[in-house]
Amino acid sequence: MKFFRDESERRREFPVVENGIFLGHAGVTILPRRVADSMKAHAETSCHQHQEFGEVLQDVARTRSLCAQLIGAHADEIALLGPTSLGLSLFANGLDWQPGDEVVYYGDDYPANVYPWTALASRGVVPRGLQPEETGDITPELVEAALTPRTRLVALASCHYLSGRRINVEAIGRLLRSKGVLFSLDAIQTLGASPLDVEFVDFLSADAHKWMLGPMAMGVVYVARRNFEKCRPTLLGAWNVKSPDFIAQEEIVFEETARRYEPGVLNVIGMYGMKASLEMLLEIGLENVQSGIFENRDYLERKLSMLGFEFMSPRADDSTKSGILTTRHPEVESGAIFCKLEKAGIVASLRKDHSGEKWIRFSPHFYNNTNEMEKVSEIMGGAIE
Repeated sequence: MKFFRDESERRREFPVVENGIFLGHAGVTILPRRVADSMKAHAETSCHQHQEFGEVLQDVARTRSLCAQLIGAHADEIALLGPTSLGLSLFANGLDWQPGDEVVYYGDDYPANVYPWTALASRGVVPRGLQPEETGDITPELVEAALTPRTRLVALASCHYLSGRRINVEAIGRLLRSKGVLFSLDAIQTLGASPLDVEFVDFLSADAHKWMLGPMAMGVVYVARRNFEKCRPTLLGAWNVKSPDFIAQEEIVFEETARRYEPGVLNVIGMYGMKASLEMLLEIGLENVQSGIFENRDYLERKLSMLGFEFMSPRADDSTKSGILTTRHPEVESGAIFCKLEKAGIVASLRKDHSGEKWIRFSPHFYNNTNEMEKVSEIMGGAIE
């Protein structure tokens, strides 16, 4: 799919391509030019007036609307908070847990989506870990088998950070809704890369610094309005507790919207960066963004398959695939191959699985192209000779 008129436009929009090939979007992304420019413009204006000048609150409202559009929610259900772990901790700590309640989670998930749930054991909650046959292969059937009459919430990631396997959010969400079980979603590995609808999701958290192509420590926290009273804010301040004329009141009364989860001033400079990145992604269309990502990912998979590489990720024809392609060679140590990639100016990630085996994780975005994937495969081929 063609996203740019020519190569000069691609280089202008994504300066990183001038000096190498960046395939690390599942880690910490680079910033598109318009994102960096938006943040710099706010910083420059703030040299001449206070940081919360007149237009800021309007742009905060606009950013909430963009986030809501991204996930099919209402703007008043969006809190502008990051990182992802902050939102997940707000969900875990905000519910009125009772001793014996159970939470279902996946112990081999990214730690940010494990510790908030296992820590609930100190409050008498019983954490129940899922054990899929393959890394990240969380199916509705597996989830249903783990449910008991005491299950209060299921906490999952929309995509596994290492295997790149996506879950069926709608199917699992429908199942849990029918059972009266809450559903928390760590969406950082798909938000911005694939369409997502939160119709059957109760809570969602995702920082902007991966597939959303935004800055660190600013993200999307979603709490369905129906859950405002179930999930009590655990961070309190003048922004989320009603304090007329900045005067503290005897009674704590929260804001009516998801602002109730934002205790104080926002990361406004990060907000401007995320606003610019979301405007770009929504202008292109998430279906088109996903198609571009898959085109690059599938091309690289085909080339590496011909070289004898094996994959932890789902294959190209698997509906659970994501933009993550995790691979290794059966005869050459992954660390040595990774060093060759680094020397060639190719950015990927070197990760270990639960058994300590090293894998190379590629995560291309829509602005990458097949010429770059061809170059990566050439370097990988040379590294195993």
